[in-house]
Amino acid sequence: MTAIYESRDSANAATEKLKIYAQPQRLMILSHLMEGERTVSEIDEATGIGQPALSQQLAALRRAGVVETRRMAKQIYYRLANDSVIACVKNIEGMFSKNGARQTAAKQAAEKPAATPAIRTPAGAAKFAQIL
Repeated sequence: MTAIYESRDSANAATEKLKIYAQPQRLMILSHLMEGERTVSEIDEATGIGQPALSQQLAALRRAGVVETRRMAKQIYYRLANDSVIACVKNIEGMFSKNGARQTAAKQAAEKPAATPAIRTPAGAAKFAQIL
């Protein structure tokens, strides 16, 4: 994987993806969907966004591939599309949430012990002088 600083295309792709998350109503929807699959009416009730705006934002999230849908009879259920979306929403909530109720992926990563740096073994004639 290329680091973002190494590729303008990677940086552009990242900023385009981040624009999806940088809209308050979309972020509210995504946060609510962290709790699981929901119908439009359930999302509306929880967020208070209102039907016309909610439909527009859900359509944008679908186009961006951030949410997926499932139809059952007349109901359409929305869910987060993949683990990458879940991790992103968790990290955003962790950075900006006042109550810190949800543990972020970043915090989980920080709790893991740091990797021990690799010890470089000398090659060739200097190998005999290696100190253990």
